[in-house]
Amino acid sequence: MHFSQNLKYYATLLLTTLYCLSSPSIAEQDKWYPSRFGAEDTLGAINFLSPEKTLQAVELVREGKTYSLGVATGKHSPTMSHRRFDLTVVSFPPIGDEQITGNDDLFSGWMGTGSQIDGLGHVGYANRYYNGIRGEEFIRVTGLTKFGIDKLPPIVTRGVLLDMAKYFDMEMLPEGKAIDGNDLKAAAKSQGINIQQGDVVLLHTGWMNLAGVDNDRFMSGEPGINTDGATYLAELGVVAIGSDTWAVEVKPSREKQAVHPLLIAKYGVYLLENMDTRQLAADGAYEFLFVLGQPKFEGAVQAIINPVAIR
Repeated sequence: MHFSQNLKYYATLLLTTLYCLSSPSIAEQDKWYPSRFGAEDTLGAINFLSPEKTLQAVELVREGKTYSLGVATGKHSPTMSHRRFDLTVVSFPPIGDEQITGNDDLFSGWMGTGSQIDGLGHVGYANRYYNGIRGEEFIRVTGLTKFGIDKLPPIVTRGVLLDMAKYFDMEMLPEGKAIDGNDLKAAAKSQGINIQQGDVVLLHTGWMNLAGVDNDRFMSGEPGINTDGATYLAELGVVAIGSDTWAVEVKPSREKQAVHPLLIAKYGVYLLENMDTRQLAADGAYEFLFVLGQPKFEGAVQAIINPVAIR
């Protein structure tokens, strides 16, 4: 990373920290913890999953068609300037009488690259995370002692796609286009969809078409939900919200309050970023079985993922 990128990143981080410490945050304005699942809970909205919900979702499979929702992740994947992804293939020489040869992978990079899940240890308010747990209670350089991605059960439930590009009659929503609760409600109604407790909701905005084509623009902003849209979905009891954008929330935003901590810290809702929703949208596949078995990296804050939709 270049010096200018380093400086920009750490300056932004410092200003954000100072803002959080000096301004009346949600942590001061709103009693947002303990959570709706109790003071000891560490799973958040995943508690809405159940065997019954999974069985209902399985009934949505009629064709057996599968959709890979993850994107290929590599060295040139668009990501935040301080993050990187490096993969080195290490070959070993012939071994034994059979002269067996082979290769291993050496990975060095950030879990928050490409298609990813944001866990409950990702963001919080004034050093308080989901359920009001203070950072010093669980954050370690070697990994989280609470909220680690490895502690999550598989997420197998009903998936819902809201085609926001189609709803707004656009091929691709522009950066800064905010999606509020009324928009989400109207889009669902136009598709004949009712969002239910325990669902995973994915938004199609068309923004993924920029990835690999104009990475600078892709990372400079994005369409996405605002706090009203986030609150609407969280109050319905969704497990996770995903989008074909790198942060799910609208950027730039006209609001002072960010969506990430609202969903993750207050509601315990997981975020799925850089989801490839294009084929689902092209097929009009608005309901499906959503399957995610996230990698069990011990103590990880985030993880690179490839969820699968099946219909």
